[in-house]
Amino acid sequence: MRNRGCMSAGTIGIALVVIGVVLFFWGKNGYNSFVTKEQTVNTKWSNVETVYQKRANLIPNLERTVKSYAQFEQETLTKVIEARSKATSITVDPTNMTEADMARFQAAQGELSGALSRLMAVVEQYPNLKADQQYTNFQREYTAIENSIRSETVYYNEAAQDYNTSIKTFPNNILANFTNFKEKPYFKAAAGAERAPEVFTN
Repeated sequence: MRNRGCMSAGTIGIALVVIGVVLFFWGKNGYNSFVTKEQTVNTKWSNVETVYQKRANLIPNLERTVKSYAQFEQETLTKVIEARSKATSITVDPTNMTEADMARFQAAQGELSGALSRLMAVVEQYPNLKADQQYTNFQREYTAIENSIRSETVYYNEAAQDYNTSIKTFPNNILANFTNFKEKPYFKAAAGAERAPEVFTN
């Protein structure tokens, strides 16, 4: 009876060790996977910020070109400059980004998109400005950057979905909650976002 009890205790001890080892490796692998996926999200977000910054960097040259045409509507250009200032003032930490952060970022970038679209529509009334080489260069670069913006936001959303699915799937959600990995927000498509930017040509 005594030996049987010892064997039972030994078996239980071994089982506990095995369970502990399994839990350790599960936790280690799960944690490392979360870190890898989160780093991918952060990288994709950095790419998004880069293409938006490239768009903002076009505006000083656009401003100089438009200002050379004295009859151009100053108010339209001023709104672009103000929207650019607002858009570039917003910084988001991707490691701790919330839905509110994303909404604020998208709203500011959307305001700049709208101001640029209105400016380009007004340019249609100024044939000489429309034909200016500096302006046509802006149009070409702007179109390419807008296409990149759409691509990079899609890539970000795909990475965020992969990460979010990973941390929300049972039993990973238990480990994610314990290690403080939080869900990442998505870019939400604005009305008309599926269309190419409207850029007027000569």
